Amino acid sequence: MPGKAQLARRCNGGARRGWLSLLLLLSVSSALLLSGCEAPLQMAPSASARQVTDGQVEQMPPATATPTSQAQPRGPALPVRLLIPSIGVAAAVESVGLTAAGMLATPQRHPWDDVGWYSLGPRPGEQGSAVIAGHLDRPGGYPAVFWNLHRLHAGAAVIVIDAHGQRWFFRVTGVASYPPQRAPLLRIFADRSGRYLNLITCAGTWIPSEHQTSERLVVYSVLQGA
Repeated sequence: MPGKAQLARRCNGGARRGWLSLLLLLSVSSALLLSGCEAPLQMAPSASARQVTDGQVEQMPPATATPTSQAQPRGPALPVRLLIPSIGVAAAVESVGLTAAGMLATPQRHPWDDVGWYSLGPRPGEQGSAVIAGHLDRPGGYPAVFWNLHRLHAGAAVIVIDAHGQRWFFRVTGVASYPPQRAPLLRIFADRSGRYLNLITCAGTWIPSEHQTSERLVVYSVLQGA
């Protein structure tokens, strides 16, 4: 049986590893948030976000889920379609990860019309914070898939269809805009207190010197019946 000194070393080592993961998450995320908004799918943590323990995650405000009669007999498969009826979004979902430079990759098949699910995080419907991001506009300033995302309000429905044809119903609990450097990254990407889906796009005014917009828009939603 290990002695007190060995246990202390193990505990200290575990704490150090936890803090290192957290620091890596914040440093990589901060760099991505400073990136330009021509590729707005750049608000994302590193894969180490999946290693953050519950005790280290900033908790979201409580959200009351409305019970639903929709049966959900099995875990979610890969998301393939995103529906937001109130703003006319019916978009294909592409799985995106990180590029070699550490940036969140963008949808490749239809960059302006598809959305990107951050595949290093949970699937929509799983425990934790699933994240889907999309472009606000396309070259020339014409609307892209999330052009009207700012119009969502608490209570609006968001639906994800997975590869099995299962529909996962979410309810919007809040909408917020943040300067890229001040976005609550743990709340957006690493809150495991429930089953969340967070939608991200650009917002605010264009800053030519920084090649990005002044804010990021985040729509928070919670799985119904969770």
